Amino acid sequence: MRNNMLGMILAGGRGTRLYELTKKVAKPAVYYGGKYRIIDFPLSNCANSDVNVVGVLTQYESVFLNSYVAQDTRWGLDAKDSGIFALPPREKSESGFGEYRGTADAITQNIDFIDQYDPEYVLILSGDHIYKMDYAAMLAHHQQKGADLTIAVLNVPLKEASRFGIMTTDDNDRIVEFEEKPKNPKSTLASMGIYIFNWKLLRKALVEDDKKENSNHDFGKDIIPEFMSTGKNVFAWTFDGYWKDVGTIDSLWEANMDLLDPKNRLDLSDPSWKIYTEDIATTPQFISAKADVKHSFVNQGCVIDGKVENSVMFHDVTVEEGATVIDSVVMPNAVIKSGAVVRRAIVAEGVVVGNDVTVGTEDGEIKLVWKNVK
Repeated sequence: MRNNMLGMILAGGRGTRLYELTKKVAKPAVYYGGKYRIIDFPLSNCANSDVNVVGVLTQYESVFLNSYVAQDTRWGLDAKDSGIFALPPREKSESGFGEYRGTADAITQNIDFIDQYDPEYVLILSGDHIYKMDYAAMLAHHQQKGADLTIAVLNVPLKEASRFGIMTTDDNDRIVEFEEKPKNPKSTLASMGIYIFNWKLLRKALVEDDKKENSNHDFGKDIIPEFMSTGKNVFAWTFDGYWKDVGTIDSLWEANMDLLDPKNRLDLSDPSWKIYTEDIATTPQFISAKADVKHSFVNQGCVIDGKVENSVMFHDVTVEEGATVIDSVVMPNAVIKSGAVVRRAIVAEGVVVGNDVTVGTEDGEIKLVWKNVK
């Protein structure tokens, strides 16, 4: 490992608030941005940050996600002494098959995987956030401070602070107080769920936590408070960039629309920090003379004969003549038939919106279209 840091991505969440989009695939495998899947972002960040050994801890609807991340050539992590490894819960002789009981338990169950690489540092990430981050810069901060644990944080609006782990720091970035989802937050510094631990200390804490019957086996509820209460050096590293938790239909739609904003801080065209993904083998896009396309992402394989405005179109989407798509996200292989109107909606993969059907409104809640509409 180039920087002696191994990455572990927690990618087992159900994503129930995305409804049918996560009915058959894990949340990190959900489509985003006309081309990507959410898991592409932490994996690309690892590749760009020289974190070249990455474990992806999967659980819910993991079959596709396991096979997807196993294609480590997509992220350039297929060289000697590098790789991406899918790590689902395993059957154990002493307890039979068990799911991951919490975020910390997911790491505990894979201590043997980490031990074989003997890293000095372990980077813990979430698999369902959209952002670009240099983990090497965070590690440099960790080393400079002499930290045992560094937590990436960002400032959030006070009204949203109760959704996060909130911390208070001193003038040296040392965390002096940490509260998990407080009702009355004392600060707006929110944990991003991104941690760098000194592995030997974390390993010891995980083994001890595993023995506690009343533990939640969770980083926010158990491991971090334990580090704080036992006087470990716990520091914050403030992130000042685009970050989005796409846990709901609204937030997924917003994240896609953000890409169309000229002031968007998530620059996907930056050659110095590429986001890597699968390369779809399909035909070039075709936009006919009849089409009216404005301010939109239109991926390869799309056939556009109708009107598309301020929208994100994944590969192989068809918009027939006389159809209208405005302020919407249309996922692969969907068909918008002649006369149909789609506004402020997410159209799921393969869905057909029938002739002269209207879905969504100009100012209402975001509509998820997950089955054919006639």
